[in-house]
Amino acid sequence: MGMIKLLFAPIRAIARFPLFQFAFVVAVILFLQAADENSALGQIFDGLDKLVDSTVTFLSAIITVKSFTKSWLTSGFMIAYVYLACLLILFLVRVAITFVVDLIGRNNLLWLRNAIARERGVRAYRAWLPFERIRPAHTPQQEWEQAFAWPANNQPPYQSLSHRIFRGIVFYGVLALLAAILLQAFTRFSILTWLVGVATR
Repeated sequence: MGMIKLLFAPIRAIARFPLFQFAFVVAVILFLQAADENSALGQIFDGLDKLVDSTVTFLSAIITVKSFTKSWLTSGFMIAYVYLACLLILFLVRVAITFVVDLIGRNNLLWLRNAIARERGVRAYRAWLPFERIRPAHTPQQEWEQAFAWPANNQPPYQSLSHRIFRGIVFYGVLALLAAILLQAFTRFSILTWLVGVATR
């Protein structure tokens, strides 16, 4: 497993580079655009084109969109939608690979359980070591881990995903509202007036 990761490390480093990701997304858009309209790829591009057009039309009903702005919005939304679609596909592939590796390790297929467990044990130890460094000397390790790492009721010591998403939405919403109030009060940008006008429409 370690050898496989070592071989794929340069590819992963290139794939994480933002300019490479941008070029890849543009190449995917051009590839979809060049496909036959009656093919599956052509239908995907047609749906993407309609989605981008409806988004730009929705924005033009809120703010004034002229030809120069419309071309930039069309290109930007198309790149953004394809980028999000690629992220979703990569996430699903990662979930599928994790499921397959878990299945292989649980059933010891191809006798890979020890290799998978060793690799995950090293990863868990590296994540656990900074947590262990701050444990007081008078606190037993088991009590320390049950209190902060993995409680005795076998529940993770962090909130659920839905709770974290809701908390993030509320936090950033309040932060954006505060920024809009400050801009309204101390600059010439009437953000709150514009938001109220959009809401009343």
